[in-house]
Order: sequence, then structure tokens, then C-alpha cells
Amino acid sequence: MKHLRLAFYGDDFTGSTDAMEMLATRGYRTVLFLEPPNPEELKRNYPDVDCIGIAGISRSLPSGKLEEELAPIFEQLLAYQPSVIHYKVCSTFDSAPEIGSIGRVIDIGKRMFSNQQVIPVLAGAPPLSRYTVFGQHFAAAGGTIHRLDRHPIMSVHPATPMDEADLRLHLGRQTELPVGLMSVLELEGDEEEVWQTFSGKEEPVVLFDSLGRRDTLASGKLLWVMAQAADTPLFVVGSSGVEFALAEVWQSTSGLKRELPDYTANHVIAEAAEPIVVLSGSASDTTRRQIEVAEQEGFISVRLPLPEFLNPDTAEAAMEKLLGSADEALQNGCDIIFYTAKGPKDPAISAMKEKLAAAGILPDMSGQLLGQLLGRIMKEIIMRSRTRRFVVAGGDTSGFATKELGISAMEIAVPVAPGAPLNLCYSSDSLVNGLELALKGGQLGQEDYFLRVKKQMVTQEQIKRRDND
Repeated sequence: MKHLRLAFYGDDFTGSTDAMEMLATRGYRTVLFLEPPNPEELKRNYPDVDCIGIAGISRSLPSGKLEEELAPIFEQLLAYQPSVIHYKVCSTFDSAPEIGSIGRVIDIGKRMFSNQQVIPVLAGAPPLSRYTVFGQHFAAAGGTIHRLDRHPIMSVHPATPMDEADLRLHLGRQTELPVGLMSVLELEGDEEEVWQTFSGKEEPVVLFDSLGRRDTLASGKLLWVMAQAADTPLFVVGSSGVEFALAEVWQSTSGLKRELPDYTANHVIAEAAEPIVVLSGSASDTTRRQIEVAEQEGFISVRLPLPEFLNPDTAEAAMEKLLGSADEALQNGCDIIFYTAKGPKDPAISAMKEKLAAAGILPDMSGQLLGQLLGRIMKEIIMRSRTRRFVVAGGDTSGFATKELGISAMEIAVPVAPGAPLNLCYSSDSLVNGLELALKGGQLGQEDYFLRVKKQMVTQEQIKRRDND
């Protein structure tokens, strides 16, 4: 098996497919696992991979549970001995001291990678229109770039509303470690100047600005120099901008460059003529608009009766009714969307919170409960129909939903929207093996994203490689 260049843990499933896509579309074969594979299994079944990822759920975990989740996985990633170990966070950096704390992860990393003097943090991802300038973070929405604390979606995120755009101050609420900055101006010099500036930083955590390809490439070169000089894997925290930066460096380095994949070659329609099923646990305004556009194009939409699923006396009947709706739609060749809410102002959100509180269920458990429900629905539909293509929308719920299916790994099939590709699934379950699954974060994707997923095609070569693996 070749030496792994990078191994990442994604703090949610949609973000994990984003990181995988950033590498794979630049020529570096990447396989995303749901659980860390045994090193021998990895060597035997995937001898030609360049990078691997572990799709995680830490963004939705209480901070007190992060050590239990991450320490064993970091140990496993260390056992693979990649050049870089990346804790992958959302490019909108959503986190809080109580839930999905990135600062707490940095503390864990500082202890486990004790020989590393500085932990780099790279939050920007220019291909996704996410930027960091002088420590302030910005993200696109509706064709406009917004400062993070004024972002129409992230500033009102139901779990982790972002009210601070300066990521140094944001991290300061989550860790006691001082956070320095490599500003966009400090990244403008030649490689030696950039290295000298970085080496002069005294803080144990350093945030990197990221505005465009030039400064992101400078950051990538610095990270790769650090990784090559270290005796142990370099630990980095950040968005898929880390993968973008490193892949850009590799593509500009003799001996590391790879041929870019051609996703238009030898395409065949793989069940694309069949209807698709969308399951949405996202309350973002972006997803609301995507649902509405799909409805206008003939998709059937069904609101999930969450209160009925929470009540043991009505849960079974609610499931049968819902599956009956799916059966009818799919048998008639119709695409169908099951959703929990349409946008952040949907009254169903507050009603759901009240129901959870009345049932004694903590707010941080809502994502898990919802995700598991979506996963059970998806599995039932797989068993009852020929449907092979699904979309799960919602970063906090997609991980729990996917775990219900018994998927062992995924690999990108076709790019659809930046950060939200269509993937091929691997599983020992013949019903699930070969499933085509798109995982979409709440704020990602074009308005016609669901229609684009329906129309995508995969290649014969990809199908053959999946079957061989």
C-alpha cells in the first residue's frame, strides 16, 4: 500500500463528503469510511488510495463527550501514519462551547500531538465561497458575501448560532489556548519570508487567513513543509480548505501531481430514469428553496409528522402511513421529498422543541433522534422498492441517518454542487452496496440541486471498481 498523504475525521457526514470531493476531483483517490478500518483491511482492500476520511458526528456532540469520541479515532489515524491528520470542520465554523466545540478538539489535539508546537487552523475554503480576512470569517448566501455574524443562515442556526465573526474570539470562548494569526498580508511574501513570519508566532494555535488561491496555496506550502519535516503526522484543524490547499501544492509539485479525473467519460445512466428519494432534516433557508424548486418540477413533498413518531402509541402507524406514501409515489414514477421543516421560521421547529422538552429529551439529542428516524425510513424504502438514489439534507442529521444503513465506506461518483457530490456506497449488505447517496449540508447546493442529483450519471469504471472493492 502506498503512503497515505492525508487522513481526516469529518465532524459531520456532509462535511466529510465535501473534503473527499476536494481531494478526489483533483486526482487524489479518497475513500470515506464510516468507522476507522483495520490497517490490514485498508492495505488489502484499498491499496491505491491516496487519502482516507472518517465520517463523524462530533459537531452535534456535547463538548463533554468529544474526548470519548475523538481520542480513539485519533489513535487509529496515527496508526495509519499519514503525512497529515486533519480534523475537518464546517467551512462556516459553526460550533459552541457546549456543543461541537472546536476549541475543545484543539485541546485534545494539543495533548495527543504533544510534540507539535503549533496547531494550524485554516477555516476558509474559497471554492465554497468561504473566506477569512484578518481573522474575520465570511460566507456566501443568496449570491452575496456576508460577515459570519450577519449571515442570514448561520447567524440563526438552530443549534449553533454564530454571533462572532472573528474566529480568534470565537475560539477564545472554547479554549484557553491563545490563538495567533497569519494574515493575508503575511502570506504574500516568498516562501522563505512566509516561513520566517510563521516561525516567529508564539501562540500555540495559529489561524490562517484565506481569501483566494494565492494565499491559500501559500498556506498549503507551509503546512506541507511542516508535515514533511515532522517525525509524526501533522495535526491540522480546518475546513475543506485544508484539502484544497494541500491538493493545490501537490498538483504543483513534481512527483506528486496527478491526472485530473474526467467525470464526463463513458457515462451511463445508473437508475437515473428511476425516481429518487430526498430526506431532509435541514431547517436552512437554502434547503427550503431547494424543496420549493423541486415541488415546482413535480416532486411530491411530505412533511414528517414528528410528534406522531415521538409518541409510542402512534409511531408505528405514522411509519406505515409514510411508507405507503413512498410506495405510491415511487410506483407511479414520482420523486418524493420527506422533510421536517421549510426554513428556520417554520413553526414546526418550535413545536418540535416543545415536544422534546415535554418528553424529557435534551436539545442536543434532537439531531440524533431525527437522523435515526430518517435512516430507518430510508432503509425501509430500500427494502420495499428498487430505488437506488437518495439525498439526505442536513449536516447534523445525515451522519446518524447514514449509520442506520450499514454502509462501510463511500467514494465520490459525480460532482453535483461544491461540497455536495453524489457518492457510491460500499456495504456487505447487497441491498445497500452500490447505493447512490448525496449528502447535502443545509447551506450547500444550487436551487435546483435535487433535480441535478436526479440527472447525474456514474461511469462503468466506477461501478466496476466498487464491485471489485
